[in-house]
Amino acid sequence: MPVPEINISDFNYHLPDERIAKYPLANRDESNLLVYKNLSVNHTNFKNLTEYLPDNTMLVFNNTRVIRARIHFFKSTGAKIEIFCLEPHSPSDAAMAFQQTHEVEWVCLVGNLKKWKGETLSAVANTAVGDVEVSALLTDRINDACIIKFSWKNQHVNFADILEGMGQTPIPPYLNRKSEIIDTERYQTVYSKLNGSVAAPTAGLHFSEAILKKIEEQNHKRLEITLHVGAGTFQPVKSEKISGHAMHTEQFEISCTSIEKLINHNNPVVAVGTTSVRTLESLYYAGVRIINGLPYNKIEQWDGFELPSDASVKCALTSLLNQLKRSNEDSFKASTSIMIAPGYKFKIVHGLITNFHQPKSTLLLLISALIGDNWKEVYEYAMNNDFRFLSYGDSSILIP
Repeated sequence: MPVPEINISDFNYHLPDERIAKYPLANRDESNLLVYKNLSVNHTNFKNLTEYLPDNTMLVFNNTRVIRARIHFFKSTGAKIEIFCLEPHSPSDAAMAFQQTHEVEWVCLVGNLKKWKGETLSAVANTAVGDVEVSALLTDRINDACIIKFSWKNQHVNFADILEGMGQTPIPPYLNRKSEIIDTERYQTVYSKLNGSVAAPTAGLHFSEAILKKIEEQNHKRLEITLHVGAGTFQPVKSEKISGHAMHTEQFEISCTSIEKLINHNNPVVAVGTTSVRTLESLYYAGVRIINGLPYNKIEQWDGFELPSDASVKCALTSLLNQLKRSNEDSFKASTSIMIAPGYKFKIVHGLITNFHQPKSTLLLLISALIGDNWKEVYEYAMNNDFRFLSYGDSSILIP
């Protein structure tokens, strides 16, 4: 299947600033829920979600946790240098990076970089064991990003503690405000577990413990994956054709036990959020890569269009699982830059729970890949019925 020649201008719509939700609702599960099912559109309250799930659905959640990625340092002159931690550099594994107790290097964006002349900066992290002085040194440049070495002298404090003690929650730029105390709790899902994201998997923000309990009571299954959401999720498509857009790369992980559950599940799979979609579909193409003798720890942007896709889901996932067992791995860790756009044929995902996304975004392309041009009807309905948009906005369930 050739790479699609799609004009990004075809995925534009007018989004007034007042329709962007700047703050979450008082109760996370009281948002509106748009329901697209059987080619019709209506809406209800998110608390009624389970009424619209197919029988014996497997819901797949991204359990990543948003880190306090924005850190402020001040020069002796008073100039503020803001460091935005994007992803670990050394060690590059997220879990290992957060466990470091002396020094660690991260790929970062630096605000007011021109004022930083290369000297070591220092600031204080307020941790559970007391104040800890943290140093920051710029060691290298990679395109628009910088490699920053953070160091401190307290073996009882790891880098996760450092970020908790001095960082701020990195809320999306389109909220046009600074992070506040409310964001510490509400820009986080109730089921978040593993540190690593600089943006929340926002489809999951609507789920309360009560709704999760209701899902289990109605005999639906829950499965968790981990994809650490990067800042690239906010990158607009700037090229006229989507073939000219370079997708960002994100790290993901899923246990072998969960892969087995997917293989043995013969009912619908509904992804909670686009990050869960990208992870699930990447699993299929990891299996396809193994079948075709290709490296399988990196899913490329156009794999969904350029690789053979005649293998069944069961065959592809079994090939992946067998490879992991041969390697004595208990989980699959990989990276993906998969592009899901109109023309893409979904392999694992049958439905999606998601928020309303920015115009001209790769997320909107994914929605269109799932429900076709009906995305326009869905978004027009949401606009005409006072839905709130983007990260803190309302939700939808899309069952094509």
